[in-house]
Amino acid sequence: MKSAQRGKSISKAEVTNISRHGFWLLLERREVFLPFEQFPWFRDVSTGQLLNVQLLNPRHLYWPELDVDLAVESIEHPDHYPLISKQRPNPGIQPTRRQKQRQAADA
Repeated sequence: MKSAQRGKSISKAEVTNISRHGFWLLLERREVFLPFEQFPWFRDVSTGQLLNVQLLNPRHLYWPELDVDLAVESIEHPDHYPLISKQRPNPGIQPTRRQKQRQAADA
């Protein structure tokens, strides 16, 4: 006897609002705020990329277009997960020619 095929997962994650400070994410029945200050890799992405979020299981989020994985726990308790590197750039490293060209074009 063959088992019935599994149904589609009803667990859901949805971006409900985006502001210049961060975005609100609805996780099943609760809403959480992700500030860009703590989650900087979302700051300069397109709206479409941000909206394309998947709740892979109740504890794991994934943005496929950005290749960003986040544990829900890291959103609920960011103090337990240092998501932002404390390391500062090395001032002795010289910019590449391409970086210099971009800087000149932006000036």
